[in-house]
Amino acid sequence: MVEAILFAAATPVSVRELADRLPHGCDPAEAIRGLRSLYQGRGVTLERIGDGYAFRTAADLGFLMQTETVEQRKLSRAAIETLAIIAYHQPVTRTEIEEIRGVAVSRGTLDQLIELEWVRMGRRRMTPGRPATFVVTETFLDHFGLESARDLPGLSELRAAGLLESRPPTETGIPMAEPDDEDEGDPGIPAEDLFEDE
Repeated sequence: MVEAILFAAATPVSVRELADRLPHGCDPAEAIRGLRSLYQGRGVTLERIGDGYAFRTAADLGFLMQTETVEQRKLSRAAIETLAIIAYHQPVTRTEIEEIRGVAVSRGTLDQLIELEWVRMGRRRMTPGRPATFVVTETFLDHFGLESARDLPGLSELRAAGLLESRPPTETGIPMAEPDDEDEGDPGIPAEDLFEDE
């Protein structure tokens, strides 16, 4: 029954959701352990994604999926920086994102990340004004093949992969980003303007 539910599910299913759908007395956690063992080393594996579980094609067989057409759209620099700050500093408020980036965050940037379902609003801070916080979603974790945000690569791994430049520190020791056009523009910019053409 657990296998059937997970196979038909469009999104990862948590143990609690499985328990709610199974007859009384069933142990979905035990069934998941058995299924993960059963599918280990096969073409399809049972992966943990956030608090849920889902069937995914084995990583070493990804080349077989190349016949599928995937439309890739590049996020703007502002959106990438905002997403990275949320992923590494979550839960984080809009003000904190702006302090880290050194420029104001366009409303459209956050709206687009929320629309992509990579970012969602978290709990409000128990501080004056009760500001909202932002966190990454299970859709984000699923897209990048992560079990949790703790699995994000560290600074040394990013440098080793050539994704970070080794620049000398500034005089203050804090690199400040220059304002980009998308951050200073009209907050009501269309969502498609947040993407750059390849």
